[in-house]
Amino acid sequence: MMKRVLILALAATVLASCGEGHKSAIQREIGRYAVVKVPVPDLSGITENGKEVLNLYRFAAYEADNIYWKQYFGDKSLIEKIEAADVRDYAMINYGPWDRVSGSSFVEGYGARPAGVNFYPSDMTAQEFESFDDPDKNSPYTLIKRDEDDSLKTVWFHEEYPDEIEKIAAYLKAAADMTIKPSVRNYLLKKIEGLKTDSYYESDIAWLEMEDSKMDLVIGPNETNDDQFRGIKASYGALVLLKNLAKTADLGKYAALVPELQKELPCPEEYKKFHPGQNSDVFVCDALYYGGSYNAGIKEIAINLPYDEKVQEERGTRTILLANVIDAKFNSIINPVSELFLTEDSPNVSRNAFFVNLAFREMAHGLGVKETVNGKGTVEQALGSHALTWEEAKANVVGTFLACKVLAYPDLTYMLTKENAVATFVASLLRSQRFGEAEALGRGNIMILNYLMDKGALSRNGAGKYIINYGKTIDCIGELSGIILKVQAEGDVEAARSFEEKYAVTPRFYSEDKMMMSLENIPVDVVFDFAR
Repeated sequence: MMKRVLILALAATVLASCGEGHKSAIQREIGRYAVVKVPVPDLSGITENGKEVLNLYRFAAYEADNIYWKQYFGDKSLIEKIEAADVRDYAMINYGPWDRVSGSSFVEGYGARPAGVNFYPSDMTAQEFESFDDPDKNSPYTLIKRDEDDSLKTVWFHEEYPDEIEKIAAYLKAAADMTIKPSVRNYLLKKIEGLKTDSYYESDIAWLEMEDSKMDLVIGPNETNDDQFRGIKASYGALVLLKNLAKTADLGKYAALVPELQKELPCPEEYKKFHPGQNSDVFVCDALYYGGSYNAGIKEIAINLPYDEKVQEERGTRTILLANVIDAKFNSIINPVSELFLTEDSPNVSRNAFFVNLAFREMAHGLGVKETVNGKGTVEQALGSHALTWEEAKANVVGTFLACKVLAYPDLTYMLTKENAVATFVASLLRSQRFGEAEALGRGNIMILNYLMDKGALSRNGAGKYIINYGKTIDCIGELSGIILKVQAEGDVEAARSFEEKYAVTPRFYSEDKMMMSLENIPVDVVFDFAR
């Protein structure tokens, strides 16, 4: 092992003396993101009206992107005025001066990233938030600000961003007038109302009922990953999508299993009382444009919405897999990582396994419990700043648990085995070490990786290759699923904190693994070059 470390150190020195040595630190960070060109899609089945609707969707998405800049950083023009081109470019990737992986500032004049970014006053304490007597403070769609007398007040998103929301509404109204699909028109009009009132129940239902459109627009405040103070405030984002009908039909069989999958969860019955709606579905789409939170730092490759518990119970959820982005990440990151780190006797890591794992990861977001079983409120309220880490860990580990269950069904193998799913899951964990501890996704994945290593499910040989004990790994995935579901159901913040202190820390072999990935030029993630 020492010999290998010395070889890697020597290789790093040689690399630095060559081309990499002539690059600034920021240029090297930019180089960790692979540029993915998203070509002009095949619109042969789309009418001229449909093409105009897609353009209007993109215009609306630009405005959602503008709102996100205000939520996460503030005045975007301050970033655009940075003189050093490399620093400016990297700040545009990160939507601000803070590195999404390390959490540190890389722009002179900016300190550490505020835990609550612009959702809360930077000087507000947790105690001050707790004593603030306003039920609206817990809404995902409010900002907490200081009044003139320095007291706290809540401001609804539609009150804070009226100009951008008015523009989005105008684009969506024009698209609604133009579309020939009644379900699309209904969704767009309901979404306008939702954006103007910050009440999304009706638009969520309308979105789930919109099943006959080849195009889709996901827009508004959805993801709460940026709120590391309380884990409740939703960031604006937008996805312009084109449905892949053939792949959607192929995966439809999995969506029908969602209500039954809840019964398979490895936990006591009281921890799985929530019953998702019977109409959950899975769509496969190609992404035409990412905006706002979906485009910041590590890119989403699948989503599961809506998050509203009432909607989930009444109607279910929709999982969307972003096929063209999944392909890009598998080809440029997952497959090279598997070749670099997994022993030669490992089962094939495959795109299909990555695809199926992602499908179940997203469906797992809609399973488990939403309310604690002991009166502590929602899981988010009970776990506070730990909630996001545990939700990301739940989705990944419970999703893999369910994928292994389903792949044992003889009529639903999708030409895969449980071992294919596990090997692909491990490869994804190894690459996600580099997401770091700064954000929930990275912390959740590191927590899983360290747990598997600690339990002997994974081991590492002297050549830096990881050996998977498949039986033990599958057992550990079940055990960890049970731990996570219990912590969430009981809202046990002390158990969450203790577990993270042990497992959500930099992995033992992180430095060497990171160096090996750098030497092989395996990117951390991707940035998009969208066709105009």
